[in-house]
Amino acid sequence: MDWKIFLATFTAVFFAELADKTQLVGIGMSAKSGRPLTVWLGSIAAYIIITAFSVLIGAALGKCIKPEFIRYTGASLFVIIGLLMFYGKI
Repeated sequence: MDWKIFLATFTAVFFAELADKTQLVGIGMSAKSGRPLTVWLGSIAAYIIITAFSVLIGAALGKCIKPEFIRYTGASLFVIIGLLMFYGKI
């Protein structure tokens, strides 16, 4: 295992998810249901599946497209979506 890549990924995902809407969903579901363990397990299961999809898609795209193109496209889409949200278009 490459610990440098592991720690970089962990740090990026950890800080990207802080105060994220998924945390708000977890707080709301846990408060409403009164079953925090079940909400936690459901959240983990969903995150495992969505992360597996994103890693598989990234691995497949990385074989046919330059990683720099993927990075710049992703960053551009992130900025565009942010601007659309800021101006109330989404």
